[in-house]
Amino acid sequence: MEIGGRKSDLSRRDLVTTTATADDTDESFGPGTLGASYGKLPQTWDFEADVIVIGSGAAGLPAAIRAVEEGASVIVVEANYDVGGHAILSGGNIPLGGGTSAQRKFGIEDSPDVVFSDLTDWSIVQPNGWPDYRYNDREVMRAFADHCAPTYEFLVANGVEFKDIPPDNQGAHTTGNSAPRENHTFWKKGAGPESPNARPGTGLIRPLEASARKKGVKFLLNYKMTSLIRETQGARRVVGMSAYYRPRIMPSESKPLKSFRTDGNIDSTKPNVNIRAKKGIVVATGGMTSNLHFRRMFDPRLTDVLQVAGEPYSYQDASGELAGMAIGASLWGFANQILENGDNIRTQRAIGTKFNYMTWELESPIFPVVKAQGLSVKNWHDLILVNQVGKRFYDETKGDYPHGNVCNDICPYTPNDYRNNENIEFHPTKYNFFNAAVAMNEYSQPPDYSPGPVWAIFDADAVNRNGWNVAPPYVDPDGYFFSAKTLGDLAVAIKNEYQAKPMNGATLEATVARYNSFVDAGEDKDFGKPTPKFKIQTPPFYAAWGTPLVHDTRTGLRINAKCQVIDLNGQLIPGLYCAGESAGGFNQHGMGRCTTQGFIAGRNAAAEKA
Repeated sequence: MEIGGRKSDLSRRDLVTTTATADDTDESFGPGTLGASYGKLPQTWDFEADVIVIGSGAAGLPAAIRAVEEGASVIVVEANYDVGGHAILSGGNIPLGGGTSAQRKFGIEDSPDVVFSDLTDWSIVQPNGWPDYRYNDREVMRAFADHCAPTYEFLVANGVEFKDIPPDNQGAHTTGNSAPRENHTFWKKGAGPESPNARPGTGLIRPLEASARKKGVKFLLNYKMTSLIRETQGARRVVGMSAYYRPRIMPSESKPLKSFRTDGNIDSTKPNVNIRAKKGIVVATGGMTSNLHFRRMFDPRLTDVLQVAGEPYSYQDASGELAGMAIGASLWGFANQILENGDNIRTQRAIGTKFNYMTWELESPIFPVVKAQGLSVKNWHDLILVNQVGKRFYDETKGDYPHGNVCNDICPYTPNDYRNNENIEFHPTKYNFFNAAVAMNEYSQPPDYSPGPVWAIFDADAVNRNGWNVAPPYVDPDGYFFSAKTLGDLAVAIKNEYQAKPMNGATLEATVARYNSFVDAGEDKDFGKPTPKFKIQTPPFYAAWGTPLVHDTRTGLRINAKCQVIDLNGQLIPGLYCAGESAGGFNQHGMGRCTTQGFIAGRNAAAEKA
């Protein structure tokens, strides 16, 4: 692999399409922006390799390893100070079936054909009536079905350890009715470099990172992509990318954060770099949910009040999608982004902290940005949820969107039979947390009429029952956690950038009084919460941030079975691949699609002619 400022081979035509930004601070991309322009092929390349992988998460690392195993030189370009993306903060649940060694070990029958049938079954809907597999791209599904079992074996061969238990449905949804397919990685604290929050997803990322480095993959960290570089004549291949240096510095630090591993890291602090891909580029940038205006193209309800899973460690900024679009790539599978099932939108995992995807460890290297660990709720009878006006809107014990369409969820089940719906227990209003949370209320204001935040309201008795510590750094009093001796004072105390107006004290008092009457009566007459258990009556009273968050990206660049990117005319963009959450056409939560598409993309990119 050639790394350094050597002159490139200019035998190719030097006219290219780029999406280079105007300067380091301008992060606009895409057609019609200042970032879309024509330029010339760089006279020199700062770095080059056969395959460039953009992103180092559940799709990027498999792509890099698979490419280097095929004999290609590989550089992984990562915007963060360390690897892992969203995956390293995940629960480590990986849906892979089709006849894996784990399935065979425990006597579970499965095959690629059964996986494909499951993932394209038009007759299946969720308990709330939404169809989860109806809009999947058949070509993309066939490729996944054929490769998910080999991907499982690939992960194992590269050091990933799974719990020695039968594949199951724990944490699974939309994995298919015919066989259990959820596998679980694990990571023991002290087993090696930790994640930013020591989550089970570390058990996927760290072994793959170690394997990639051992096999010769190079890592360029702290560089954010600003362009894809494409020829404008001839084959019109994607021949490279540009990026700028953006080190991660915490508020309490004066030096950039460092990755846990340094072997194989490319040591560079150049402000801007051009990187040549002699064979291909794999976009594995992790999706678009952190990009407010991009995500609202699909669902206008997703206003800025909603936080995003993975932040503030990893941001799904749509950079891959927008850079691809700027050189002609098509988006794909729009309907999957608005389906109300699985983890597109999820209820909060923690309360009292802005970044509420999970409770945070105090020793996390990014804790200076997180600021608060958050409180874990074990029993949703301990609190009520109110909107920014101070009104309840939901049965707090209900969870996210339904997580149906897993093994034996529909029984009996006959593939592609319209009568499957007769065996589904429909609950049109049961799974409506998000709809209720974003319902218009009297505080909604233009221009976007955001419904504002959701607040968890509870009292001192709830704190004692849960053993919560309600002081910093366990909660964030700077806009995300409040306390007062009376409910009226509590309403006045709530001040937050997303709260349009002060909450009305009389409204909150009336809401709590009515809820307490339901506890006395043993019946929630407003929302059907089963036998409300605890009154909210003992001061001090508390309000903790409990707003839902955006989770999955389920639309993205159009790809074919080889994970090659397709343009708006249905033609290949030579040399460009995409995998994982930045790719469209696949409605499934979890890291199965990411790892499998990385596996596919890396192999095919390495097979290109230099």
